[in-house]
Amino acid sequence: MTHITKTFYSVEDLVSHLKAHQPSFYFSSKTSTVIPYDKLDTLLPWSKGDFFLCDLSKMPPKMELKENGNLVLSGSVSWEDAKKFLRSKGRNLKTSPTEQLALITAGIATSCTGERCFGFGTMRSQVVSLKYLDFNGEEKILNREEEFVLPSEHLKQYQQDFKTYQTFKNAPYPRFNKAIDLMIGTEGQLGVVTEVEIETVENYDLTYVFLLLPKWEENIDAHMEIFNAVQSQRDAIMSCEILDSNCMNYLKADEKLGNNQDVIFLEVKSDRFEEIYGDILCHLKHINHDDVFEIAENKFHHIRAGVPRAIFEENSKMGVVKIGTDCQVSGEKFPDLLKFYREAAKVGVRYCLFGHFGDAHLHFNYMPTKDESARCLDQIQKLYDQVLEWKGSPFAEHGIGLLKQKYIKRFHGPHQLGLFHDLKQKYDPYHQFFPQGFMGKD
Repeated sequence: MTHITKTFYSVEDLVSHLKAHQPSFYFSSKTSTVIPYDKLDTLLPWSKGDFFLCDLSKMPPKMELKENGNLVLSGSVSWEDAKKFLRSKGRNLKTSPTEQLALITAGIATSCTGERCFGFGTMRSQVVSLKYLDFNGEEKILNREEEFVLPSEHLKQYQQDFKTYQTFKNAPYPRFNKAIDLMIGTEGQLGVVTEVEIETVENYDLTYVFLLLPKWEENIDAHMEIFNAVQSQRDAIMSCEILDSNCMNYLKADEKLGNNQDVIFLEVKSDRFEEIYGDILCHLKHINHDDVFEIAENKFHHIRAGVPRAIFEENSKMGVVKIGTDCQVSGEKFPDLLKFYREAAKVGVRYCLFGHFGDAHLHFNYMPTKDESARCLDQIQKLYDQVLEWKGSPFAEHGIGLLKQKYIKRFHGPHQLGLFHDLKQKYDPYHQFFPQGFMGKD
């Protein structure tokens, strides 16, 4: 067996490769947190001949803004590229991930979530149509007006099971209600996305506010007061994010906020800020008014993106794979999730907590040495057992990839596994698309 890296520069080259039906893993910007790219040779075993690592980052980029305001893009267009293009036209994306250098087509194929889901919902709801190449290299078109159709005895019950998770960013398995769902969140296991049409929004001014709170390990009354207060204001508040006191240790001295305190950020439409301030911020019982501050947009984005990047870099230096969570639970179970993390923090390993607070969707990250990893993994397993009991989503944002597969199995019953089998039979008959993915058997 040989792993062969192959870079594609045109659709024609990609079509030729697909027609050869070679087992392949497709990637682009290498920003996924569930794919350890430096270990692919060992984590993508294949004993039936050559295996291809297919780099799509050099595919020619193209963007077009339609009269209705929708953005059509193809090739290696990053979220940063799209934002710059749209802003020049007075528009913006509704949502985007923290890592702006990631490519959009890859994001659609994997998790399809991002920042500002609190205000706009997930990217999944904003995809109007898409094109993909199938196992024979033939271009297919899917749109959200068509229902998902598959001759499978498992589909009806699968869709019924999904309703438990329909308010979550991502369920433990793809949606499969609309035709476009065939390629959204399926992680490149059924085809290669080449073009996407997505909704955009008029560019508008935002006001960025941060609130200083007591440490969540000590008391969550202030946290839950904010969480409950913002839920009815999703048309005015675009995002509600948290960086805990531990996160500040990964920032430079002049970037740190507060004094050993947690920080919750709000992105508020500027024309609604006075309303939000008067109706919500002025009436918080557990927050001192002197602990509410405005922050510049560029500083907010710099700090928000800087923490996860710093964690990734430190783990890489220490030679360990990140041990972190990506769980989302219902609002009712959110205090229970915070209490679980409070106990998980007591194992004697460095940690931090950040993420999409308003969506009850947090990232709890251990920062272990190699000797401490086993203790952390034991806690993570206990967490996923609880998330299953709470009927939450274990991986609400970053997908399953390779690192999370051992944890997702308990969330997949006979109807999920049966539908995956039927999908692979129809759309991947040569077993060429990421055969080691969660839908595959080998």
